[in-house]
Amino acid sequence: MKYCQGTKCHEYRTKDRIRGMKGDKHYETRKNSRGFYNDEFCSVMCRDDWFYKFGKLAIDHFGRIHQPKRTDASSAWYKDYTYDRNQNYNSPTRYNHYFKNDLLGERIPITEQQYQDKNITTPNNLSQ
Repeated sequence: MKYCQGTKCHEYRTKDRIRGMKGDKHYETRKNSRGFYNDEFCSVMCRDDWFYKFGKLAIDHFGRIHQPKRTDASSAWYKDYTYDRNQNYNSPTRYNHYFKNDLLGERIPITEQQYQDKNITTPNNLSQ
């Protein structure tokens, strides 16, 4: 079974990419069962990551992966938000920003300024 050749496949946060036992959960490159772009990618998004920049020649030139890539729990933090609208439609929409880690099952509230700050990428550098 081939693995998806998308460079960011192991970084996309979907439940079917979560692997490992409790304490060692990680995101993993998908096995290629759908067969996009000559059976090299698991989705159009993964195909586009490579195709628009390199195409099939690059895969052949730079080499195929034969082991899945991993994103461990400590590297799996990402920023996200939800919004709440009161039943009073005249009031403004309220956004709730947070860091999320699906592998650890954690969610840490942050301000909108922290959400917009490109230098803050994990909860560990919130105080900086």
